[in-house]
Amino acid sequence: MSLALPLALVPRAQPSRALTWLSPVAAAVLTLGAGALLFALMGQDPLQGLRVFLVEPLATQRGWSELALKATPLILCALGLTLCFRANVWNIGAEGQLIAGAIVGGSVALLATSATSRAIVPAILLAAALGGAAWAAITAWLRDRFNANEILVSLMLVYVAQLLLSWLVHGALRDPQGFGFPQSKLFESVARMPIVIAGTRLHIGFPLALAITAAAWWLLARSLIGFQLKVTGLAPLAASYAGFSSRRVLWFVLLSSGALAGVAGGLEATGPVGQLTPTISPGYGFAAIIVAFVGRLHPLGVVAGSLLMALFYIGGELAQSRLGLPSALTGVYQGLLLFFLLMCDTFIAYRLQWRRTARATAA
Repeated sequence: MSLALPLALVPRAQPSRALTWLSPVAAAVLTLGAGALLFALMGQDPLQGLRVFLVEPLATQRGWSELALKATPLILCALGLTLCFRANVWNIGAEGQLIAGAIVGGSVALLATSATSRAIVPAILLAAALGGAAWAAITAWLRDRFNANEILVSLMLVYVAQLLLSWLVHGALRDPQGFGFPQSKLFESVARMPIVIAGTRLHIGFPLALAITAAAWWLLARSLIGFQLKVTGLAPLAASYAGFSSRRVLWFVLLSSGALAGVAGGLEATGPVGQLTPTISPGYGFAAIIVAFVGRLHPLGVVAGSLLMALFYIGGELAQSRLGLPSALTGVYQGLLLFFLLMCDTFIAYRLQWRRTARATAA
């Protein structure tokens, strides 16, 4: 026997476009409310917890610079994922592509000496982009050649990249004077990303990410290939009828996404980290998936979503050091944001309807 539920989700005839764009705002507000409750459950003053988590990181110029610094890899990864998701290609492996870019870009940085020209900086970024694109090409080839599921392939390659990085910093790239620690030697100053604001760690990666955001907006809104991505993602049969190549779209979005994630990895390695370590990323590639959807798969929305997610990272670190809360708090906030975003999107596309009767029916 099965019992018919008194409530049902019924599709709306025309979901509100305005509410679709307001959904991330509502999700952020609900996340803050749930976060306050979470602080209270952990024995903390909710207002004090939210102040440490959300306000104190923005109290100084250095705080704002750190916000932009942490937003940089999120922007780059999320822009690449936006291209993929718009074309209905589900690249879940930006984290692995970021690590691959860090490995290749960091390897080029290790070649620098004190006499090396600053021209090595663009060479590092180019190498990082090629490394990330090459890693994404594995997924593209397997999907193209064998119709392999890109979700599983790209995700599994993340762990391969992590193990490859660990193997390298324990072996071939390990600093011989590093007392056995699994890390490369520190990069020479000429191989580090130039700082844009004196007295902070903010480097050229942030303005570069903003420039790429503008280019991505133009590509999606004003170019033929942006139109192809949209049509291929929404109506594959119509795209095929129009003569758009799904194979070309597949390779374009995966290589572009991989290259952007690779640049993010190169910027992290030669920016705030300054060397190759087994934990070059705290999960930027996975967090970028949330950012892409919070930003409504729009480049400008991606920037706003990246700044919010970066605030969660910094706030989590402050809450850990000042309030003694666990480091997992950042992940909890990220999960809450995704949960509430999905909930809001569901109620925008569907409405609750009461059934007249709840009657038992034969199974």
